[in-house]
Amino acid sequence: MPHRSKKQSPSSFFCILLFSFFSNESIFYYAFQLYSLLFTPSLSLTSLFHSLCTKLNTQLFTIHLKMLPSLLIFLTLLSNYIPVNTLNDEGFALLTFKQSVHEDPTGSLTNWNSSDEDACSWNGVTCKELKVVSLSIPRKNLYGSLPSSLGFLSSLRHLNLRSNRLHGSLPTQLFELQGLQSLVLYGNSFDGSVSDEIGRLKLLQTLDLSQNLFSGSLPSSLLQCNRLRTLDVSRNNFSGALPDGFGSAFVSLEKLDLAFNHFNGSIPSDVGNLSSLQGTADFSHNHFSGLIPPALGDLPEKVYIDLTFNNLSGPIPQTGALMNRGPTAFIGNVGLCGPPLKDLCRGDELGLNASYPFIPSNNRPDDDSDGDSETKQKSSSGLSKTAVVAIVLCDVIGICLVGLLFTYCYSKFCACNRDKDSKKRAAECLCFRREESETLSENVEHCDIVALDAQVAFNLEELLKASAFVLGKSGIGIVYKVVLENGLTLAVRRLGEGGSQRFKEFQTEVEAIGKLRHPNIASLRAYYWSVDEKLLIYDYVPNGNLATALHGKPGMLSVPPLTWSERLKVAKGIATGLVHLHEFSPKKYVHGDLKPSNILMGQDMEPKISDFGLARLANIAGGSSSPTVQSNRIIQTEERQQQQHHHKSISSEFTAHSSSGSYYQAPETLKTVKPSQKWDVYSYGVILLELIAGRSPVLDVGTSEIDLVRWIQVCIEEKKPLCDVLDPCLAPEVDKEDEIVAVLKVAISCVNSSPEKRPTMRHVSDTLDRLPMAGD
Repeated sequence: MPHRSKKQSPSSFFCILLFSFFSNESIFYYAFQLYSLLFTPSLSLTSLFHSLCTKLNTQLFTIHLKMLPSLLIFLTLLSNYIPVNTLNDEGFALLTFKQSVHEDPTGSLTNWNSSDEDACSWNGVTCKELKVVSLSIPRKNLYGSLPSSLGFLSSLRHLNLRSNRLHGSLPTQLFELQGLQSLVLYGNSFDGSVSDEIGRLKLLQTLDLSQNLFSGSLPSSLLQCNRLRTLDVSRNNFSGALPDGFGSAFVSLEKLDLAFNHFNGSIPSDVGNLSSLQGTADFSHNHFSGLIPPALGDLPEKVYIDLTFNNLSGPIPQTGALMNRGPTAFIGNVGLCGPPLKDLCRGDELGLNASYPFIPSNNRPDDDSDGDSETKQKSSSGLSKTAVVAIVLCDVIGICLVGLLFTYCYSKFCACNRDKDSKKRAAECLCFRREESETLSENVEHCDIVALDAQVAFNLEELLKASAFVLGKSGIGIVYKVVLENGLTLAVRRLGEGGSQRFKEFQTEVEAIGKLRHPNIASLRAYYWSVDEKLLIYDYVPNGNLATALHGKPGMLSVPPLTWSERLKVAKGIATGLVHLHEFSPKKYVHGDLKPSNILMGQDMEPKISDFGLARLANIAGGSSSPTVQSNRIIQTEERQQQQHHHKSISSEFTAHSSSGSYYQAPETLKTVKPSQKWDVYSYGVILLELIAGRSPVLDVGTSEIDLVRWIQVCIEEKKPLCDVLDPCLAPEVDKEDEIVAVLKVAISCVNSSPEKRPTMRHVSDTLDRLPMAGD
């Protein structure tokens, strides 16, 4: 590396100017020219010498002999002050930021030195053609403020200072960076209002100001940032109404989080224009008032709309994305009424809402006034004889039609019974034979498949002609891959034989499950019920399940390892799917049997939660009256005994947990019968640990076995390095260590032995969303 002389400041060189001034007027002139040249940024020594010679040559003959001693002294002093490598303006701007940081406990800015030519080799700095394009210093516990000098980073595209202790207001010069595409300041202590100058950031795509102390209203100029894809200002002190045109301006917005502020006014009526939204549209914990705009239902159905804890009133529109939502999305609004809430709306409210037709009642309360009764009598007596005759004739015709319909249905019922008695059919009306490839039996009742989705375009006859391949077997039944003649592939689960006494209960349960639509939940498309056969028909997911993706199938010599980005994507997908089950389904559902084999892998490693509600449906189909939870435990115990029979012994320290039949089940499932969403949180935590460690949920330790949760807890207690816990396949991804540690902390909180101390899946999902995906 070439030697770099120490760079001197302009103030040091000013001393030379003073000397030259008192020595000779001409020498001062040349010194001043050198001063202007030397401290021009990025000036090379060659260009400096050339400029100096040019100036000297023009007045060479004006120098008298008596000036030579002073000139020699000047040049001698100058030789010690010429900066060979001068830090450019952007480097000086970043050094100003370093000076504004009063505490740097991790030493993340220690290599920011003024002796460098540029800042491109500094921690957190990324350059392109020697211009700073990215400054990313997250989670370093920096304490300080932002200087206005950051406005000199004219080529800056990405600024990420999240999770530090920075404070103060945002300098307006920051909004002069018109090429800025992402501004991430989440998790600091910034305060004050957001300047109207933010509208100058025309290319801004990500704005994350969450978890700070910002106040005031969102400036209307923010609407000029119409390329925004992420807008997160949650957990601040923002107030006021949202700017007019909020929904129309952000047509590219994919994430919107306004939670935990003091926003007021009504929710914009054009919010339905946010057609690109994904994940959660979070308006919760604010002071929004008025009616819920029906246009909110125009958002994509996969969007979770959280309106909890506001001052909203009136009926809840039952349109689009607002349909089939659980009550948890609307709690904390005392003025709201109508489904899915238990508070029914009054007749006048229903009449004002376009979502509810107003039906006048013919039966008035008993306490009607005499005047009302007289009015009724007068209106009744006003009917003509013709009108009375017409009404009577209509009644007679209606009764005749009902009689004919009854007669028709009765004759069909009798014919169906005669047909069943004559066939003496076998025990399996849809006989999936147990070979690897087979066709469905045609010995079935003349009943058809019940579609739960308008897209179901096949019938029972087509299903009977299809080829079926066994995908798997369990205590609940057999799963088949079924390929229809038109190429459509389905997954059909056969629940087996059973009684028909509980059909209504089965129908109610399966139709509720069929309403669940989410990218991370396997969709139940249809079902079939007969006395001897019950079938559940799902979308076929082609890429196996998470268990095989992590550990391979029995007999496989090797399996391609999942990258950390793929594992993080799976973790986020499962979390959002569980949030939908827990909060946005018609009931506060609990999966109760979450494990990697129930996580199907779709296209691009998109996880889909399957087998939701399966144990209860199996109980109903089998005619059992035993509790779902108990049946589920019996099945899991049998599966575990089949899978773990080769283990030699079980350590007494872990016997209590292991006896539950599944290492994914929370410890309290042995003691409580009523399902809890915290059971799913525990199971999810075990899956996270499995993704991080790449190990099965039970490990052999000497002559005994230990569950994965306890093993990792011991490693943490003994302060073992992360590499001891981490899947060896992830060892090359050392740059992801911070993310892995963050996910590990989430997992440990999920598997807390106390259910009350476990986070909700909403909190887990929001925490994971803070972690960037690959390429972010």
